Amino acid sequence: MRLGIFGKTFARPSLGETLDAVRAHGVGCVQFNMSCAGLPAMPEEISPELADHIRREMDERNLTMAAVSGTFNMIHPDPGKRREGLRRLAVLADACGRLGTSVITLCTGTRDPEDMWRYHPDNDTPEAWRDLLASVEQAVRVAEEHEITLAFEPEVNNVIDSAERGRRLLDEIRSSRLKVVIDAANLFREGDLACSDEILDKAFGLLGKDIVMAHAKDVKNTGEMVAAGRGELDYVRYLNNLRGVGFEDSLILHGLAESEVEGSIAFLRTKLGDNIAYSERRGR
Repeated sequence: MRLGIFGKTFARPSLGETLDAVRAHGVGCVQFNMSCAGLPAMPEEISPELADHIRREMDERNLTMAAVSGTFNMIHPDPGKRREGLRRLAVLADACGRLGTSVITLCTGTRDPEDMWRYHPDNDTPEAWRDLLASVEQAVRVAEEHEITLAFEPEVNNVIDSAERGRRLLDEIRSSRLKVVIDAANLFREGDLACSDEILDKAFGLLGKDIVMAHAKDVKNTGEMVAAGRGELDYVRYLNNLRGVGFEDSLILHGLAESEVEGSIAFLRTKLGDNIAYSERRGR
């Protein structure tokens, strides 16, 4: 596995300084966010010159872009917001070749009009599922046109709130361009950790063959999300499940403060041992 991190974990005034901070921690890949280059996460446009500049800055530091974030609320109650999100997704997809990545990460969203990661009871309605399918079908057409992969993440507050729903979405869309980001912490509601073996094993049984990226954060039994190594998630079982499905791609740290990065890297290195790709030469 390759250890990576969300680029925007490091708040710096320039792209170069942000990437220097990533490299200084010995991390070799990033999940990129266009905000690191001074644009909105989902820009109205991305000039070829800027995309080429980002690629050069990455290459100069021997960093790879595991994915770029393309999150927008795919079931926003306002259809106009959904259409705009899809339009901007196409902008991002068009830049992927120059950026040096073939994966865009998605958020399946929520009926909450203000926060795409906040639970809303209408997420469970047939109308929400209908709108999700419509959005994903259009997004997949964008992916096909640009020969990229879209990766959605099951998360308890979103319309895809479980591995079961994730499997249903994959089966109904039936596209090789649609895959999964797995984040074990996001599978657990308050009190669920008592059933962690069952929840983790079922998730990998349902989704394992479609996982293209993994996230590394942690969760407490209260439902609070914390940095990897600071919660109660059974990381041994999580990582063994990743190995069990033959996962060899990027394990991306996120949901942590910069001050927590060193501790989380050390925690993951201990758990993964020789199975992790990590640069011992800082700043290389």
